Amino acid sequence: MRNIVKEACVERLDEAILAEKNGADRIELCSRLDLDGLTPHRKMIQDVINSVQIPVKVMIRPRGGNFVYHDQELDVMKDDILYCKRVNVSGIVFGVLKDDKTVDLIATRLLTDMAAGLEITFHKAIDEVSSIFTELDRLRSIQEITNILTSGGADSAMEGSDTLKEMVTRYKGQLTIIVAGKITEQNIIQVHKLIGAQEYHGRNIVGDLRPN
Repeated sequence: MRNIVKEACVERLDEAILAEKNGADRIELCSRLDLDGLTPHRKMIQDVINSVQIPVKVMIRPRGGNFVYHDQELDVMKDDILYCKRVNVSGIVFGVLKDDKTVDLIATRLLTDMAAGLEITFHKAIDEVSSIFTELDRLRSIQEITNILTSGGADSAMEGSDTLKEMVTRYKGQLTIIVAGKITEQNIIQVHKLIGAQEYHGRNIVGDLRPN
């Protein structure tokens, strides 16, 4: 377990600070986790960057609901990406789909071009596609995308473990599979034994960060 990366998903400054203290290797900063994560406020991004030493990734998602975005929403996402570059976050997290449940490669390329220099993760939108391996193969054409945040198309990493294990094996050296989906401090060892990934993501991956 020593060599695995634990990415803690947080939405407040105190959670980010506690995650680092509890041993998180990286932060994914969001707002509105009740909506599965939206772009956080800019002041929150700046405050977290100034307060922790570990890398901080920022969610780029302008609204809840599906991952099919119109031009005005994509413009908002581009502007948020430019802000993240200015304040030196380590990476961004986004996902864009088309109505037919395939990855929108044109919009994805537009956003990755805007994010040049940042580490880019395509998030759990990939779990909603019609054929996850077909779409991962298509995403590989965009070399700037290096990470995939996924639960293997299932409700949890445990349920998607067979698919996740195949992803880790198939894309080794090409894409980093960041395993997500109800991973906690209590079950991460069990999940790791099933999947054998190098990176894991969760709200409670280094313990419950919410105040009592």
